[in-house]
Amino acid sequence: MRAQSIAVATTLVGLVTLSACAGQSNTGGDGESGTEVAEGDSGTVSFRSWSPIEQTTMQMIEATEASTGAEIDATIFNYPEYIVDLQTRAGSGTLADVVGLQPGALTQQYRENLMPLQDCAEQTWGADWQDQFYPIGLDQARMGNPDGDDNFYALPLLTQTVNLWANSEILDEAGLEPPQTWDELTAAVDTLGEGSAVPFLLPAQDSWLRNVVFLQIANNVSPGTVYEAESGEIPWTDPRIVEAIGWWERLFTDGIAQEGAISLDAYPSGANQFEAGEAAMIPLGAWWIQQSDPSRESIPPLAEGMAGFEPFLFPTIPGGATEPQFVGGIDVALGISANASDPDLACAVLTDWIAGDGAQVLINTFNDIPAVTGVSPQEFTSEKQEEIWGLFVDEWLPQVEYSRYFEDPDIDKAVADALAAVATGEATPEEAAQSIQDAQDARR
Repeated sequence: MRAQSIAVATTLVGLVTLSACAGQSNTGGDGESGTEVAEGDSGTVSFRSWSPIEQTTMQMIEATEASTGAEIDATIFNYPEYIVDLQTRAGSGTLADVVGLQPGALTQQYRENLMPLQDCAEQTWGADWQDQFYPIGLDQARMGNPDGDDNFYALPLLTQTVNLWANSEILDEAGLEPPQTWDELTAAVDTLGEGSAVPFLLPAQDSWLRNVVFLQIANNVSPGTVYEAESGEIPWTDPRIVEAIGWWERLFTDGIAQEGAISLDAYPSGANQFEAGEAAMIPLGAWWIQQSDPSRESIPPLAEGMAGFEPFLFPTIPGGATEPQFVGGIDVALGISANASDPDLACAVLTDWIAGDGAQVLINTFNDIPAVTGVSPQEFTSEKQEEIWGLFVDEWLPQVEYSRYFEDPDIDKAVADALAAVATGEATPEEAAQSIQDAQDARR
């Protein structure tokens, strides 16, 4: 997730009809888009989200308006502000035509305000439209649907892995490789503690980041167990979950995270600090490759072609899985309001951004990993940038098994709150686990 700090409304004017999908993406059916706007038709599609970032969204709009004949009125928010705006507009029946969503908790919260999208997808890409998406994206798109409800209320725009990033220059100078085990992590922090850069920068103020770090830990300790707790198959007080919360606690008690970690936000503070070379490691995700977007007005030396950065998976936990576990899925998904003024036109915009001309523009900026196969940046600026892209797309993303999201918004909040309490010493792992169980019991 990349949080944009400036809200902007953008309206451009499009000219022609919807084209076939751009790049190498499959289109299904006869290979041509099935969602076309008749010659001479025009209309406005409103879009509100926190992602993609403003600069990228404006480029997408220009390409998609030329393909669909629509005018697109877009507003990009900082993520917390967007959540407030989304809630306000849903309550007043003024939801934008196309909205940014995350799977699970956020989509389910607004499911009744959204139209099912499978007809839109089939009309555009054909009956086999699901074949062009990475499976984890479609699995998560329906995450949390009530039993018997097979609708897609959102479709993935971008996907990702959550992982860690290293400043390869700092590690090289210290003679270190990215740590693969917990013991290697603690040893690296000890070694790097003698330098000027923060060894392990943890922006723990953000609830989403606390949760994704915890999910990487929990799935290392006992793969898949945390989701069994959410589904009610086991209690949150299960010893394996308490142990995972204990390893989260050790990030703070063992001095791995920096002092004041709970007060540091990921964007802009943590990201700026890491890009400036002031930290050796940070937990983020595949989206960090967007720092090397060649269309940026100025690129810091470390980010140019990803020269100074290297992704790695969360270190394995003693007694847990012997190999790192892959956590990730949808970065941002798109939904269409049930009250959209022109659902067909909104569908044309949404599908073009996923697998059309707008999608190619989006991926050219390295904003994150596409949701569909076969779409790649048209140009790489370095061999390292291309290697990292290939690592995400060809090796890591196809192996993602565990979601970075919870299905239930109340559980999502309860976990984040419990982790914050542990980080500040206000709760033990046992007490934190019980607080999550209490939140789950309250929903029954």
